[in-house]
Amino acid sequence: MDKISVLKQYFGHDGFRKGQSDLIDNILNGRDVLGIMPTGAGKSICYQVPALMMEGITIVISPLISLMKDQVIALVKSGVPAAYINSSLSYPQYVEVFRRANAGAYKIIYVAPERLVTEEFISFAESKKISMLTIDEAHCVSQWGQDFRPSYLKITEFISKLSYRPVVSAFTATATAEVKADIASILGLNEPYTVTTGFDRENLYFEVRRPNKKLDELIEILEENREKCCIVYCATRKNVDLVCDELNDRGFSAAKYHAGLTDEVRQAAQEDFLYDRRNIMVATNAFGMGIDKSNVSLVVHYNMPKDPESYYQEAGRAGRDGEPASCILLYSGQDVVTNKFIIEKSSEENEELTYEMREALRKKDMERLKEMTFYSTTSDCLRSFILKYFGEKPSNFCGHCSNCCTNFETADITVEAQKIVSCVYRVYNMNGRMVGKALLSDILHGSQAEKIKNMGYDKLTTYGIMSDVPMHKIRTIIDFLIEKGYLAVTDGEYPVISATESTAAVIKSGVKLEMKLPKEKKPVIKVKEKAPDRPVDQDLLAQLKELRRKIAEREKVPAYIIFTDASLRDMCKRLPEDEGEFLSVSGVGRKKCDLYGADFIALTKAYAEKAAQGGQWTGKLDVKLKEDYHNGLSVKAMSRKYDRPVDEIRLHLRELKLMK
Repeated sequence: MDKISVLKQYFGHDGFRKGQSDLIDNILNGRDVLGIMPTGAGKSICYQVPALMMEGITIVISPLISLMKDQVIALVKSGVPAAYINSSLSYPQYVEVFRRANAGAYKIIYVAPERLVTEEFISFAESKKISMLTIDEAHCVSQWGQDFRPSYLKITEFISKLSYRPVVSAFTATATAEVKADIASILGLNEPYTVTTGFDRENLYFEVRRPNKKLDELIEILEENREKCCIVYCATRKNVDLVCDELNDRGFSAAKYHAGLTDEVRQAAQEDFLYDRRNIMVATNAFGMGIDKSNVSLVVHYNMPKDPESYYQEAGRAGRDGEPASCILLYSGQDVVTNKFIIEKSSEENEELTYEMREALRKKDMERLKEMTFYSTTSDCLRSFILKYFGEKPSNFCGHCSNCCTNFETADITVEAQKIVSCVYRVYNMNGRMVGKALLSDILHGSQAEKIKNMGYDKLTTYGIMSDVPMHKIRTIIDFLIEKGYLAVTDGEYPVISATESTAAVIKSGVKLEMKLPKEKKPVIKVKEKAPDRPVDQDLLAQLKELRRKIAEREKVPAYIIFTDASLRDMCKRLPEDEGEFLSVSGVGRKKCDLYGADFIALTKAYAEKAAQGGQWTGKLDVKLKEDYHNGLSVKAMSRKYDRPVDEIRLHLRELKLMK
């Protein structure tokens, strides 16, 4: 079979997405590859298709048990012989997987990295031909990545112990140029064919809010999206517990997930979310990697993550089905303090690294935190900021983020900047000390706090010099000056504002400073809706979802493993009446057609017949009408064929933009 036939038979797609075909061709030609593709871009297809075409077994290295389990279930449902080896298996199950693997029962085996270098696995790899070694979430191998896992370093040890070298393929969704080079170097990729398809997710809307009361803001957001599937990310376990309890008290259906819960509780929460028994998951970053739930349409970050890589990966769990989705970040200055504490603690606890490596990693993490803070406080295009961080050169206006959709006014902040810089100098000259952002803002605004009077800051000439400026605006301008390099924030437990080489220019060289300041109102969200040929019938879609839910419940798998929402919408459009037409639905392969086709066809066929009896036009009739028109059938002939008046046929052809 060729690659298109494999794609259609097992995965139900008629063509490849950007980058997939070239990566597959290079793998089949025996070349190492490195694919950097955003979440939802179809990385797994790039190694699963060639795995089915190559002799022998493909080993896939994956960091999480839940990821392996879901991937294997989905593959088996598609007719692909697959298994996994990790700590979740009992000893008899472990033995059985090896027995079946030695008998040639599998084409793809998912393996936890720490299992690779066991004598038993190396012996197995020597006795059976490993055609390809695939590293999923490949950024985990780099200490400069946001999710470094020392166990990933065992991959190169495993390869070195083999008497032969399989093709090596590596994939990740988020990697800066530095991390990309690190992946290729550490894994020892041999002149890899590298594809970066771009990091932009056009269907995602990005927004940053700076609310006074985060919990109230979150509840308002969720009230507006009650029926949607949502993930709420919190920085700490304490916040997860607090937010989840409050949401459930308010009548929402929320589950929670963090490392402080038992395995059983976490597993139950994850299944409640995956099986749509609860539509909100409140979690730390311990949740989500490899969770392929396609209908998440809202991701809210209750706290700012510690780096752009983590943020984009977590936000990217929205809209995996390609439908419009929103990613909202609730920012406060305390988020920076919390993340600095987490970074320091993580550095101290990472005993697998030398002191020098820990210190280098800590500094790198602090730099990434600074970039994340810039994202959270910038008035420029949010999408552009993210894409530039990952090395792309996007437009400075996307029209699909809160900053672009907000009515901005460009303000001259030269005078305000001079006042702020003057205050920084005067504070330092007073006693050789520097102060933090909050205290600096208080001095400028003229706070009556005892701390300011006790330290004598109320005697400074710059005390109260910005009393007519709202506090949030003072802090916004300070953030802008830090982002542009006119001021800096020191590292450490108590960060303070310091001058840079560019600071003096604000006062001495007469540089004019302008920044975009949002008008005081909430942004209008302009969702980029797809324009289907005909509207999806919501009643039919609901029936299809209910059928899918019943099947998923019976088979004890998440609903999206049966069919994604995108596949159900395509069924609504095509209204298949037989197996041949059902196989044309996106995401329907031969195996799934055999398993589920009859039930879904019965629903769509009944709907089509009812619509025809009622004289309704359906998406399926649209397709047939287009075919007839392009085949040269006259309007009168179409009228006879469909038993519709000539004027109605002509009007509908105009609606389809086939006739003027």
